[in-house]
Amino acid sequence: MRIGREGTTLLVVDVQERLFPAMDADHREEVMRNIKVLATAARRLGLPVVVTEQYPKGLGHTLPELRETLGPGVEVFPKVAFSCAAAEGVRAHLRAAGTRQVVLAGIEAHVCVLLTALDLLAEGYGVHVAADAVTSRTQASWRLAMDQLRQAGAVVTSTETVLFQLLGQGDTEEFRELARLIR
Repeated sequence: MRIGREGTTLLVVDVQERLFPAMDADHREEVMRNIKVLATAARRLGLPVVVTEQYPKGLGHTLPELRETLGPGVEVFPKVAFSCAAAEGVRAHLRAAGTRQVVLAGIEAHVCVLLTALDLLAEGYGVHVAADAVTSRTQASWRLAMDQLRQAGAVVTSTETVLFQLLGQGDTEEFRELARLIR
């Protein structure tokens, strides 16, 4: 299942002040870089972006460096359910944006990302998980989540693959601008 600009929304899951530092230290930097690449591309290409925060009262808000990349006007949905699909307003936001496919990035792969993907798949959305833009506290949890996502019907892909699918061709100013993010 290929994604394109029309009907695709980026959903950034729970990249928060007190949660992100607990993630696998060997992969945190790469994951943050890739989430920022996806956010920059979404902003440049005009894709809707949804951001969630799990129990922000206790886990803090979206990391400032990511908020800066996301830019102004991105709606943040607080939640207590692990699935973003259960957060008040998220489903309505996806419908209003005409979303047919969702690209998932964020944390934790085996909890909130996985449960969100399962719920969105059950509702008929195409779900693409940028495996290098999601993480968990352990690599074992991340690996098991990727396996379960594939078994459920999600497309497990990479940030670079998402970017090139959204761009579609290499002879545009958008390509020249965004390709620099991954080189």
